[in-house]
Order: sequence, then C-alpha cells, then structure tokens
Amino acid sequence: MNMVRMSRETLLPALAAHVMQNGLGSLSLRPLARSAGTSDRMLIYHFGSKERLVEALLDFLALQFTQALDTAFPAQRSVSRRACAQTVFDITGQPEFAPFFRVWWDIVAGCAAGDRAYLDAAGRIMDRLLDWVVDHLPESDPDPVEGARAVLAVIEGAQMLRAVGRGAIGQAGLSALEG
Repeated sequence: MNMVRMSRETLLPALAAHVMQNGLGSLSLRPLARSAGTSDRMLIYHFGSKERLVEALLDFLALQFTQALDTAFPAQRSVSRRACAQTVFDITGQPEFAPFFRVWWDIVAGCAAGDRAYLDAAGRIMDRLLDWVVDHLPESDPDPVEGARAVLAVIEGAQMLRAVGRGAIGQAGLSALEG
C-alpha cells in the first residue's frame, strides 16, 4: 500500500473541501478527520488543538477565495469604484463561489455567538479581501482603503440580500460608488 506522508500542507486541502461541502456549523474532529483519510488524534498531532486547526483551515479558505478571485478577475485596476464593485459582485454571484459564502455565513454565525476564533477569522478574511480590493481600485482613488471598504460593503449587502432570497442590489445601490 502506497502511504502518503501527512502534514499540515497535505491535510488542509482535504479538510477545506469537506468544510466547503458541509459547512462549519457542525464542525467536529472525527468526520473532519475521516474526510482527510486520517484520525482525530492525527489532526491534533499536526495542528496542536482544535482551535489552531480551525484557525489554519479558515486562513487556508481565505487564501483560496482570494486566489479564485484573482483567477476570475485578473490583477488590473478598474476604472472606478463602481466598476470594481460591479465586477466583484458579478464574480461572487457565480455558483462556484457559493461554497465560500456558505462558509462565510457560518463564520458570521460564530461571530454572532461571540466565538473568539470566528471573530479573529472574520477579521483576517476581511483584511485579506480589503487588500485584494485596494489592489483593484483605480490608481486615482483618493482614499483606496475607504474605497475598498465601500466596495466590500456593497458586496456584503448584496450577498445578504441574496442569502435571504430578496434578489440582488440594483444599479441605484452601486451608483453611490461611482468614482
């Protein structure tokens, strides 16, 4: 039998695939370990604790999300904040991004419950997305960080509306971002 040597780097993609399919809501070690072809003891051995495992997993998912955005939206700057918001909004509405947003809503639920690990993870993910949006705003943007926050607010609002089945944000919501 050909055994693959396990490490954090080989385990994380398998764990992330399981989380994106099943969500974080009922995250327990045994099914997570089974999905990666290992045991819960081995997961603890590689990550130190469940909290560190969740942290590493969420970081890995955030990185995968930004890489997926880079693939869908090449790293050239947009002509305006509105164009950036519209493009990212269009991309994140595509079905292949749905698993990332399922995970995001699980993180939001963890934050609402006051879970420190989820609050930290949400902060790290939003920082990464903020950096990504700043990199795609026009060079003429007078305040790239504020511009990025405005773009992310529109995207988050649009995703919230989609999540509750009320449809997508209209052109009026995007016109405020014309820059």
